[in-house]
Amino acid sequence: MRGIVFKDDPSVPPELRGINDETEFRAAVSCLTDQGGTVVRSNVKTEGFPANKEGDSVIEAHVALPDPCIATAVFALAGSEDKWFAVTGFETED
Repeated sequence: MRGIVFKDDPSVPPELRGINDETEFRAAVSCLTDQGGTVVRSNVKTEGFPANKEGDSVIEAHVALPDPCIATAVFALAGSEDKWFAVTGFETED
């Protein structure tokens, strides 16, 4: 990941604008799987990886995914909380 920082916007406290305040980033893989004949969502997270003030981090990890694992999305998470700030995929704007 590169450049994951707070935006330069009045809604962000001035001391956080343009920087990352987390020491680590993590990744989460989310997918749909079968559990006893019911489709459920499964989320698997990595350990934390160092992140710098510029919002750069290299996450290189292997995770054990359920089988099957369909409709997969990969999320970038802060190291200190389970809030995501980036995800794979796209959204169309009408």
